[in-house]
Order: sequence, then C-alpha cells, then structure tokens
Amino acid sequence: MITIQGARLRALLLGASCLAAPAFAHAADAPTTVDSVIVTANPDPEDPAVVADARKRLSRTPGAVSVISAESFTSREALALDDMLRDAPGVYAQRKWGGDVRISIRGSGIGNANHNRGLLLAQDGVPLNEADGYGDSQIADPLTTRFVEVYRGGNALRFGGSLLGGAINMVTPTGATAGFEQQVRVDGGSFGLLRENLALARQFGDWDLYVAGTNQTGQGWRSQSQQNLQFGSLNLGRSFGEDREVRLIVNGSNINQEIPGVLTWAQFQANPRQTAPANYANDQGRNQRGLRASLRTTWRLSDSTVFEGAVYGLWKDLDHPIFQVIDQQSRNWGGFGRLDWQGEIAGMKADAYAGLWLRKGDLDSNFYVNLTGARGAERSRTLQNADAADLFAEGRLFVTDHLALVGGGTWGHAGRDYESFALPGVGGTFNLKASKTYEWFAPRIGLLWEAEDGSQLFANLTKSVEPPNLGAMSPTGTGFAPVQAQEAWTAEAGARGRRGPFTWDVTVYRAVLDKEMLQFTVAPGIPASTFNADRTIHQGLEAALDWRVAPNWRLRQTWTWSDFRFDGDVQYGDNRLPIVPEHFYRAELRYDAPAGWFLAPSVEWSASDIEVDYRNTTTAPSYAILNLNAGWKVSDGLSLFVDARNLTDEAYVSNVQAAVLAGAGTAAYWPGDGRSLYAGLTASF
Repeated sequence: MITIQGARLRALLLGASCLAAPAFAHAADAPTTVDSVIVTANPDPEDPAVVADARKRLSRTPGAVSVISAESFTSREALALDDMLRDAPGVYAQRKWGGDVRISIRGSGIGNANHNRGLLLAQDGVPLNEADGYGDSQIADPLTTRFVEVYRGGNALRFGGSLLGGAINMVTPTGATAGFEQQVRVDGGSFGLLRENLALARQFGDWDLYVAGTNQTGQGWRSQSQQNLQFGSLNLGRSFGEDREVRLIVNGSNINQEIPGVLTWAQFQANPRQTAPANYANDQGRNQRGLRASLRTTWRLSDSTVFEGAVYGLWKDLDHPIFQVIDQQSRNWGGFGRLDWQGEIAGMKADAYAGLWLRKGDLDSNFYVNLTGARGAERSRTLQNADAADLFAEGRLFVTDHLALVGGGTWGHAGRDYESFALPGVGGTFNLKASKTYEWFAPRIGLLWEAEDGSQLFANLTKSVEPPNLGAMSPTGTGFAPVQAQEAWTAEAGARGRRGPFTWDVTVYRAVLDKEMLQFTVAPGIPASTFNADRTIHQGLEAALDWRVAPNWRLRQTWTWSDFRFDGDVQYGDNRLPIVPEHFYRAELRYDAPAGWFLAPSVEWSASDIEVDYRNTTTAPSYAILNLNAGWKVSDGLSLFVDARNLTDEAYVSNVQAAVLAGAGTAAYWPGDGRSLYAGLTASF
C-alpha cells in the first residue's frame, strides 16, 4: 500500500504555516478577492461589475450558491471544469483522463461510471446534457468562460431543474464584459501540452461582439493519453435600451482524445503511468464534434417585470472506440421562458419568478466490433428519443425588513422512447419498441434572513426527482430494465457574508434518498449496470473561508465533509458509498506584491481513504498534493504565469470506479498526474 502518513504530514504543515502567518492590521477599505462566496453588500472592488451583478442576483437564493470569476483561474493552467471549480465549496470535481472529469455535488451521480448524471451542466443557460439528462463536460472551454454559476442541490430551481446535485452554468463573455478588445494567450508545458487562444471583443453602438478560438494539443502524463482539441465561440448582441437585448450565441467543439483506462491496484503500484492492456489493444478513445446555438433575449416589460427566454439547438457526432466502437449522432433542441417580478404584496416587499422549460432530443446509436480502434461488423442499432418539460416558480415575501419567507416548486415530465433493430446474423439483437413516462411535483420552502451589512442566514427543505436516463434503463428483449426514478428530500441551512478581513460561506445539509440510482463495473471497458438502492443518506458540510491576513496576503480555504451511506440496506447495511472521500480540503496562501507579481502555494488534501466497493472491503489511500502558482503583471496588457503541480511527485489515486466487491484483479483506480510545470503568456490590447 502507498504510505499516506507523509502526505498527511505535508498537508498539516502547509495548513499550519498558512494559519501561522502574521495577522497584520486590516484596513477597512482594503480590497478583497472573493471568487466563490456570495455577498450582497460591499462588492469586491477587484471583481468586474458583471461578476458582482451575478453575485447579487444569486444572493436572493435561500440556499447554497456560488459564483466563480474568470479572474480566479486565468492566472493558472485551467484545462477543464475541475480547474475552474477548484475554489467552489461542496463541488467534487476530479479528473480521470484528459477532459473527462467526475463531477458530483452532494453525491449526485455518485456511482456513474462515465460522464455526468444528476447535475445540470449548462453554458449560457443552454444544457450540455442530452434531453434525457446524460452529458459530459469535455465541451466546456475555460478560456471562453467569463464566470461560472454554481447552484448546489435544490437551489437550481431557477433553471427549472429538480436534480439532487443542482446546476453549473458557464457564462460566455460578451463584447461589453470581456474586458479587452483583442487578446492572445499561449500556454503549455509538461507532457507536450500546448494551447493557443485568440479572442476579439468589440462594441459598435448598440451592438457588441465577442469571438474566440482555442487550439490545444498534448501527449498526457500517461501513455495512450494524446489529445487534440479545438473550441470556437461567438456571442453577438443587440441592445434596445436598459434591460432589453437580443443575443445570438454559437459554440463549437472538435475533440479527439485517447483513453488510458482504469488500473488494478497491482498495476498502479507497478507503474501508474501505464495504459490498461485492453485500452491499448483496442486503441480506445473519445472523438466528437459538436455545435450549439441559442437565440436569447432579456426584455424589461415594466418597472417591476423582466422576461428572459431562449430557443436553442445542439448537434453532436460521437466516434467512441471502447470495448466496441460506439457511433452516435444526437440532436437536441428546446426553449425556455422566465418572468422575474419585483414589487409589494400587502405592503410587504416581494419578488418572484416563474417559467417553463421544454426540450426534446433524439439519438441514433450504432455499435461495431472494435478492430484496434476501427469499425468492424455492426453489433447493434437503436434509436433513442427523450422529451422533458419543467414548469417552475419561486417567490420571496419579506415579512420584516430582514426576513423573507420563500416558497416554490417544479412540476416535471420526462418521456423515454427506445427502438432497437434485429441485425442479420447477429445473435442477441431484436426488434423492440419501448416507451416510458415520468411525472412529478417537487416543492420547496425556505427562510432567508439578511443583516444590514449583507450577511445572510438561510434554511430550506427541497424535494428532488431524477428519472433514469436511457443508458441506465438498459433495454432488454422484454423492454426497459426495472430502474425507477430517484427521489430525495434535502434539508439545508447555512450562513454567508463578510466581516472585516473574513468572508465566509458555510452550509450543512442532510438528504434522505429513496431508490438512489447506483452503478457498478461489469467488466473493464464495459458500461456499468444501474440499480436502485432502498434508502440512502447523503449529509455533509460545505465551507469556504477567505481571510485577508494582511493587505497583500490572502488565505483561501474550502473544506467539504461528505457522509454518504446506505441506511439499513438488506445487502450493504449502513456501509459507506464509494467514490467521494469523506473529507476534502483545499487551501491557498497568496501574496500579491506591490510590484505586480504574486506567489501562491496551495495544497489539495483528500484527507480520507476512498471506498472502492459497496461492501467496504477495499479503499484507495488518502493523499496530499502540493502546488505552487506564480505570476507577474508586466503591464496593463501583458501578464505571465507559472503553475507547478504535485511538487513532491506523489503517486496518488485521483478517483475510483465503483464495484460491488473489489478484489486484487479489479480495475478500479484512476491515477492522478505526476509532477508537472506549466507557463503562459497573455497579451491584451
């Protein structure tokens, strides 16, 4: 086994050194950088107005929400969502390979073997998920993201969703909010990484335009990890006065990535950089092209009412050689409309929103024999369709100047249609048509108290519902597998605000789940099977604390406690659920010199062993990773950065693949990257 005492000692030493920094006197008007904590008063002067406005808007939510500004990740090597969300409390985002990131909030999609479930991923309000809820984050480009909104749990009601994990929405820059007219960025470093980004931002009277392109290539830390990515973004807007605009947003991606595969424990100990044998033999990879477009508007109808809506369409073409070659094309389209109102009811201040979200998607899926990455004989042919609708509303009534009662809910509908075709000479294929629909109502109640200084206390109770996606329903010769919708009641309470040198965001929650959808590995490279558990408990604490130790020193910390377990299960008793460590801590101590340079050591500490199987017989060891980030603002238009990661070259497991019972030969371990060094240059003019 890998020794973890050294890792823990290094983490404790760094944390102690951060906390022992001299507590110099703090000037009341000293600027504070807060990238993930919501405040409603005294906005950070270092934040651009567009980010401060987003914080103010989200602060109306009686629950756990965050805003991550681009300024918090552009001065380091941000390649995917895990880098962007590093400072968001309560978000578990760990990379497996390339751009494939396991993302979970409060245990959402906790056992999902691949990609995303139980969490709405969106860009400019347009979902990256398929219409049935299945999706991936690889098509998100950090360099074309102005800020990220994180709605944890039931706090994503504004999007119409009722998922356990909530929603993550990435907002594209506009010609007015980009902060530059032209920008060129080049970065890269270890393992052959090279990335180039070019962006233009313009304003022409009532029009504004943002257009950007990114090219990225790299070999990867492990063998069989090569990648070649291109992203493009266009944001064209026309203003018709205050709070009135129409905007066209188009995003495209071309992604080609090899997959190194998951390792057994013996393979990891022998050489964590090696490729899983089946992945090498089958030249496994994920190659996809995608295009997304939306036409949206924000339109003030009166002094008290604003309408926001959009229509959108998405197209994706996937070539995915794994145990077989998966060839899929999908088309998704939809629209949403939402009314926001502010006014009075019986002399009391009030606000509310209500909306409707409709979406539909179809997917043509064909599986072929994998001939070293090429297509052989066809093995299956299916058509998969999904539709969904959400009607949602939430309102706040201030019964006093400081206390608001909050109530709302969503009515949801989801449909699943599946058709398979018998193929000549292929046993096990069959003609089948199957359909299933789900309907539900998920209510929400809460309290929000706000002090004069903008600090808040909140509490809420929310129901969440997640119908199974088509992959989880695994159609057989007799129809869909008997997988039911997952339901949960989540209670949460928390506090957020700023006082003197401290800014905080702390939430505790407890979710009681019925029929949680869990998965386990069938065999290496074969998609997992889904089953419904009886009753499970997800509870924990999500905390972020920023401390301006001195005018030029800032200590940023996040800690997530995650206690996910069965509750008296017939097979597993009260065992812990695999994947997410119980304790996860990050800290960064940053010094900003008056001369324009900064130095920021940080630690990522997975402080608990990670359960690998549902029987709790095997764990992956805890770890601590030390990093060092530095940069220099040469002038208003030129900046440099250096980002050194895993300074001690720790051999660690970044995350695991769930199994029913993990034995010596179980492939369940995703190695984290070794020591690496990156550097970048950004020129704006």
